[in-house]
Amino acid sequence: MNSFGSKFRFTTFGESHGRALGCIVDGVPAGITVDEDFIQAEMDRRKPGQNAYATPRKESDKVEILSGVFEGKTTGTPISMVIFNENQKSRDYTNVKDLFRPGHADFTYFEKYGIRDYRGGGRSSARETAARVAAGAIAKLLLKELGIEVLSGICEIDGIKSSKEDFDFAKTSEIFSLDKDKEEFQKDAIIKAKKEHNSVGGVALLKVKNSPAGLGEPLYHRLDAQIANAMMGINAVKAVEIGDGTEASAKKGLENNDQMRADGFKTNHCGGILGGISTGADIDVKVYFKPTPSIFLKQETVDVNNNEVNCELKGRHDPCVAIRGSVVAESMMSLVLADMLLLNMSSKLENIKKVYN
Repeated sequence: MNSFGSKFRFTTFGESHGRALGCIVDGVPAGITVDEDFIQAEMDRRKPGQNAYATPRKESDKVEILSGVFEGKTTGTPISMVIFNENQKSRDYTNVKDLFRPGHADFTYFEKYGIRDYRGGGRSSARETAARVAAGAIAKLLLKELGIEVLSGICEIDGIKSSKEDFDFAKTSEIFSLDKDKEEFQKDAIIKAKKEHNSVGGVALLKVKNSPAGLGEPLYHRLDAQIANAMMGINAVKAVEIGDGTEASAKKGLENNDQMRADGFKTNHCGGILGGISTGADIDVKVYFKPTPSIFLKQETVDVNNNEVNCELKGRHDPCVAIRGSVVAESMMSLVLADMLLLNMSSKLENIKKVYN
């Protein structure tokens, strides 16, 4: 499936080495002011080739809006956007066209479809996430109208954990680090792995501020379930934690419960979600990225005829996919929230009467 969402829904298209990538965003309410500079700024946060900590592939990731906007406002019709690829080097992949790269989706795509685009993974490439960021920018424009803010940053690289959550600093950091005291250590770990032709993993922290209570559609479209769905659909993500996550399993009930007073919850171990519905507190999510599978070391694999061969990659790859992946995770969170906001509007009769009376 290439679509995500129910009321606020987007579909992406395109491949890593095709002519273009793009998306169609449907269900966007009419009347939202479309700030194209903001949309491009979101794309620029994720685009490759900006520093030593990302792939050297140079792409401007310039977004062109084709429909759904008139005189700077959304019209209520589908918004289509396209991003043309400018710097493909398909020849870098000719030596792996008949073999399966370890850690990639080559084998599984071939088993499923009987054919695969070997040029950078085709549709399975993280290049596709550029379209998700474009769609997420539209979602953010809706969230902004309601004062909802989605923040992200890197809280761990190669096991080096941040001890702070400074989202303002993350905006200025080349690796979106949340801790200025750990940033250089995290950078050094990335560069060391890069020099060794290897890669490292990392963890992104997402925080939603000013979320209203009541978002989520139990039982089978819960807010936490859809967040997990959105994050696990991002390339290289292997785990998602909400609130205290796995640490909650080691606690007693009294310690883990978020007790309440007249002015709200005393703690937020649940990460702002109970029973699949937002509590109104900050929504806290951690997203765990594996090391980039594209590394320049000799590895054992098999080819399409099941012959044992060695794999030696060429090309341009991120030494730590978590960095740019954190921007994608922020976009996906925004898309989930936009969808939940629209779904929640029909949860009470009084809401419907406000529209039609």
